[in-house]
Amino acid sequence: MNTLLQQKTYTTFEGEKPLRRLPGLCLELLSEQNKTWLDLRKGYESLTNVRERDVPCRGFSVRLQYNPGRIKSSLADGGEKNLNEKRCFLCLDHLPEGQIGILYRSEYLILCNPIPVFPYHFTISHINHRPQAIAEQIGTLSQLMADMGSGWTVFYNGPKCGASAPDHLHFQVTPSGRMPIEKEIREEKRLTLMIQVASVFFYRVGNLGREAILLEGDDPIAVGSVFNGFLNELKKAILIDEEPMMNIAGFHEERKWRFVIFPRRKHRPDAFFREGDGRMVVSPGVIDMGGVLITPVEKDFERLDGAVVESIFEEVSLEGKTVERAIDALK
Repeated sequence: MNTLLQQKTYTTFEGEKPLRRLPGLCLELLSEQNKTWLDLRKGYESLTNVRERDVPCRGFSVRLQYNPGRIKSSLADGGEKNLNEKRCFLCLDHLPEGQIGILYRSEYLILCNPIPVFPYHFTISHINHRPQAIAEQIGTLSQLMADMGSGWTVFYNGPKCGASAPDHLHFQVTPSGRMPIEKEIREEKRLTLMIQVASVFFYRVGNLGREAILLEGDDPIAVGSVFNGFLNELKKAILIDEEPMMNIAGFHEERKWRFVIFPRRKHRPDAFFREGDGRMVVSPGVIDMGGVLITPVEKDFERLDGAVVESIFEEVSLEGKTVERAIDALK
């Protein structure tokens, strides 16, 4: 372990007969960081000023969250020129002086997120600077889900649709039970079985106002293989070589791995780029697509209604026919 990494390591988790489970270590880290890192303490204190309200839509509902602390993330520019000009805030030598983390399986550092959306919000950042990309890391995502266990949700934001550091590989973890999508995927009437590949099931989740796919199985290797097959077919369907835009929420329950995949066609709605009063600072990432729409500007929180939410989801989601074509190609 190099000196800088050693300085930034609170404790380690290797996964081999651990003396303590990973969630307990994360909560211990958060407690310690709240005592020693002022910016984190301020971030969590700001959650007391967060306001929420539910917005009914056709067939589903969304919870708006007014969270002014998230304004920087909502405005983050993931363009190539911008990435080349700014320092990566997840690199070890750019972490705040007071920030430390859990060295996870020798490759990642679990860090407390200083601008939380929910209580207990963690970022799992690779110790090396490498691009945000899921294909080769789906196994890591599955392992992290298992290590955190039921009661926790693991997130992945694609580099062009929600990742706050699109040039640095990372995941997020929060407690489960906070997003409407978690209840919606349990409603059988919403689920349409699209395909079964070996022990892996592909469901389309209906009446959500946006495209959502549920990938489910009890063998993480098989689930990962089918996921990467879908990824490749999606590339062909939309005629690209790079990673298709998508957000992923992962749940590990009852020895099953469940991935909720939100295929995307754009990051932000047109309203984000308007001038004056017509502008809405809504920049959907995985939590937003999961049904908790973050609005860092108060007037947006107050004026958003069901019709506008539906139009935003429809605008940023990939068309259903394209998704179906990619799934059908797996048969």
